[in-house]
Amino acid sequence: MSPIAEYLISALLLLGGAFTLIGAIGLARFPDFFTRLHGPTKATTVGVGAIMLSSVFYFSASGAGIGISEILITVFLLMTAPVSANILAKAAMHIGVKPVENTEGKPWDQ
Repeated sequence: MSPIAEYLISALLLLGGAFTLIGAIGLARFPDFFTRLHGPTKATTVGVGAIMLSSVFYFSASGAGIGISEILITVFLLMTAPVSANILAKAAMHIGVKPVENTEGKPWDQ
């Protein structure tokens, strides 16, 4: 395997791990349901996507061929995470989950 491929795989793994860690910390530290949605849907989606791309590059560079299953998992993740977060937010709005007091732009109060 070439050194450029190793550096790319390492950078993607570090980037993915950092985003996943930031998403997990955000999930634990944010004050209410609506802000907690951002942790797993935004940062963790990018983190897991970067880790999956590093897996694709690793198996492609090692001669095992392009990892179709990793690409399909990444596409499925990037398609379903925003949709599920949107559905969760709408359901929380409809059942009356209260945000923190200093939240700006409350469209459901209009």
